[in-house]
Amino acid sequence: MNRPKQQETNEYDSIIIGAGHNGLVCAAYLAKSGKRVLVLEAADTSGGLAASREFHPGFHASVAHSLSHFSSKVASDLKLSEYGYAATSKTLATIGLRTEKEPVVVHAGSLDGVSAADAASYQEFTRLTQRFAKLLQPFWLKTIPRIANASLSETLTMGRLGLNMRMLGKKDMREFMRIATLPARDLMDEFFDDDLLKAVLSWDGLVGSERAPRSPNGAVLALLYRMGGESRGEHRVPTGGVSGLIDALSASATALGAEIRCSSPVSRVVIDGNADGLIATGVELADGEKLAADRIISATDPQRTFLKLVGVEHLEIGFTNRIRRLRCNGYVAKLHLALNDLPEFNGLKQHDGRMIIAPDMDTMEFAFDAAKYGECPTRPVMEVLIPSVHDAALAPDGQHVLSAHVMYVPHEMQGGWTDDARDLMCERAIDTLAEYAPRIREQIIHREFLTPQDLEKDYRVTGGHWHHAEFALDQMLMMRPTYEAAQYSTPIPGLYLCGAGCHPGGDITGAAGHNAASEILR
Repeated sequence: MNRPKQQETNEYDSIIIGAGHNGLVCAAYLAKSGKRVLVLEAADTSGGLAASREFHPGFHASVAHSLSHFSSKVASDLKLSEYGYAATSKTLATIGLRTEKEPVVVHAGSLDGVSAADAASYQEFTRLTQRFAKLLQPFWLKTIPRIANASLSETLTMGRLGLNMRMLGKKDMREFMRIATLPARDLMDEFFDDDLLKAVLSWDGLVGSERAPRSPNGAVLALLYRMGGESRGEHRVPTGGVSGLIDALSASATALGAEIRCSSPVSRVVIDGNADGLIATGVELADGEKLAADRIISATDPQRTFLKLVGVEHLEIGFTNRIRRLRCNGYVAKLHLALNDLPEFNGLKQHDGRMIIAPDMDTMEFAFDAAKYGECPTRPVMEVLIPSVHDAALAPDGQHVLSAHVMYVPHEMQGGWTDDARDLMCERAIDTLAEYAPRIREQIIHREFLTPQDLEKDYRVTGGHWHHAEFALDQMLMMRPTYEAAQYSTPIPGLYLCGAGCHPGGDITGAAGHNAASEILR
């Protein structure tokens, strides 16, 4: 929502940099408590990676195309249903496509297209993972304790986690401790025989990350994170699409008194010195306008916040080095296709599910191997959705939008991301789609391929990383983004974080914005 610029310097209780979903959630909670809040967004619309974009006349899509664990508490607290948000009761089937045989279909606790042995194993796999996800779920909406000098409430949080683990019982507690740090490949090999099923079930532990099936750095924890909440990890397309959630958050925050100003890029955080040290006192916009506030809250990624907006001259060198070392190069590209008709996938009768193209875990591993050396994978793996099936307004009558997350596309490409390199990767993605939907090329009206470097440029996210920083064991919990900034406050008084680079992490959950607001109001 655009507001006219005011001529004189304004003072606010809080200025939030970035109107992504976490920035909007934080703004709404602060405004609800009576604070005077201003949200500044560089783009001409709110939403960040969840914002809708018209990639061809009449065809709309967003980088984030579904929800799996948006917080029901946030939705209730902010009364989002009054502003048009509806999660819908219908969850999407997750469908592993095959080129010839019937697909693997995972939906609502059931499993089709696999052997009886794998179907039986799936019941035990589901029991364990859902129990472990439920164990962790309450702690995603809490401030994570400090490494040292934890407060009483933080100590109680850790104590409750320990008690919950103990209440699992000896057998399941040992199993949780064993599998929590396993590579996805090891976990899937223990339970299943079907190669496609393994790839499908490991997808949510790997997508959006710099991890492959054999990587030993948090895939199982990422899977449990995404399985939290009432949806148990199943995806939904809310009413109005993902951008419908952004519209509801913007409306809620505005109704509660927050001001949202788009097309207002922040060039720096104003840092002043006093007898007690440095303090954040305001922001300066790209056009030179300065705005003052009691506190500045950044919903942008940690590297952009500290290295660009604050400046290393205001930070202690050890802290600066830890921020510089954050792994935040994205490995997911986005493919949008404008289609003249509904695509036909082999063996698929309905098109309202989430389709995974990854025939086995070796294909995923080989794609990652290419990407980590700055090369395009010859056989891309991807997640495909037809969002226009759920929201007809996204495309002209009778036409459709295909939205795909193409995994293991490097941010740093050998030779750079030239137009030729982008076209080559786009062609490989479409060639892969054509193996499963043979008529797809005949149906394409227009295509858009966004590399991680494009996402970085268009959405001002360092490395084009979905989660602002890799969701890995050494960048989680009290280490996210690093100690001295893991409880939403930072080494600079008056400066806070509330984005996906904070605990608990990325995805559209609202948890980081909720937790940051709670900590600020404390």
